[in-house]
Amino acid sequence: MSTGSEPLTPSEESIALEMAVERRGPKALLMIGWFGVGMAVATIGILLGAELRSRYKFNHRTPYDFYANAGEQQASEFGVGV
Repeated sequence: MSTGSEPLTPSEESIALEMAVERRGPKALLMIGWFGVGMAVATIGILLGAELRSRYKFNHRTPYDFYANAGEQQASEFGVGV
């Protein structure tokens, strides 16, 4: 017994090729669809995470955050007159 397949006739080869192409089409579309779903889930996760982080930061402000120049010193305030 041999494990190899018997050679196909030209008509059988064309039928086998057509069947292989038909099987590959829906599989490729399915893969593209799942990739799109994954990208959508990742995008929603990133946007939702950014929104939650900004709300967390806003709700945990300190009194110093209410002043525009709190803790900053301007370089023009300090100088030596000539």
